[in-house]
Amino acid sequence: MKELVRYHMVFSGRVQGVGFRYKANYIADQYRLTGYVRNEYDGSVTVEVQGSEQEIYMFLKSLASDRFIAIHDLKKEKIPVEDDERGFIVKY
Repeated sequence: MKELVRYHMVFSGRVQGVGFRYKANYIADQYRLTGYVRNEYDGSVTVEVQGSEQEIYMFLKSLASDRFIAIHDLKKEKIPVEDDERGFIVKY
């Protein structure tokens, strides 16, 4: 069984109004990651994502390669895994 990790991340840059949340949701589903994505009032986007280190790396790589998204800063912190989480959602 793969070892799960969870990260709390805050993305800054051109990350709102460019489909970031929907792209994150789509990619997370592809890699079977759990967590959520949410726009913040300051223009940043918060993501909590859970899966293997490799899957999360691929998630970040896919997000960064989107031509409409421009990530200028990423704050990333490892946080405790949530055992009962079953999917990835877009929060409003």
